Parts: sequence; C-alpha cells; structure tokens
Amino acid sequence: MSDNKPLRVLFCMGINQNFMDAPRDEQLDVWAAFGEMWNGIHDMEGVEVIGNMDDDQSMVGPSNGYPWTTYLLADVKDYDTVCACCNLFRSTEVGAGPYKLWRYAKVEARIGRELIVQRA
Repeated sequence: MSDNKPLRVLFCMGINQNFMDAPRDEQLDVWAAFGEMWNGIHDMEGVEVIGNMDDDQSMVGPSNGYPWTTYLLADVKDYDTVCACCNLFRSTEVGAGPYKLWRYAKVEARIGRELIVQRA
C-alpha cells in the first residue's frame, strides 16, 4: 500500500475432519501445535493482534469454510508477513509424528483495510 498503513487482516481458521477423527492423545498434540501457531502469529514482527473470536460453543463439527471455528484480527505490516503467518500452518509440527498443523486445520486470510466512517 502506498501510504504505508498496515493491512487489516482477518485470519479465518477452521478445524477439519482429520482432527475430529483423531484419537484423544493426537487431538491434544494438535491443540498444543495450534497454540504454538497462535502464539507465533502474536509474536511475529510486524503483527499487532487486535482481537479474536471463537465460536466453538455454537458451531459444532469441522469447518470447511464459513462459518470458521475461530478468527484472529490483526494489523499486519505487509503481504509477505501475512503469508508468513499462514505458513505457520505448514511448518508447525504436531507431536512427534510426521504431520504438520495443516493436516488438521486450515487458514484463510482476508486482507483489507480499516473502515473509517466520518461523523456527520
């Protein structure tokens, strides 16, 4: 963006059927990996997390798209940093097994800008 304002990004995250089918111990490993990814986004340089929302109490089962399981809203310095956040799903290991987080969860980043409405 030419004015160097951060990108307003809504990270939409969904848990898929692989998680639902996994044994409890594997689900706990996934949850630990999800926490590592989540904290990785929070700790990433150029990311300011504004807030999040989780609708797991009113949305049951896997998320293949909207409605998603959880959302994270952040201001992000640039597109490459958005991609680095999404890449955490590809790189975060789950337990001691061969799988990464993206086997169990997905992310879609919606990129826009802050909407500012002037008062009349």
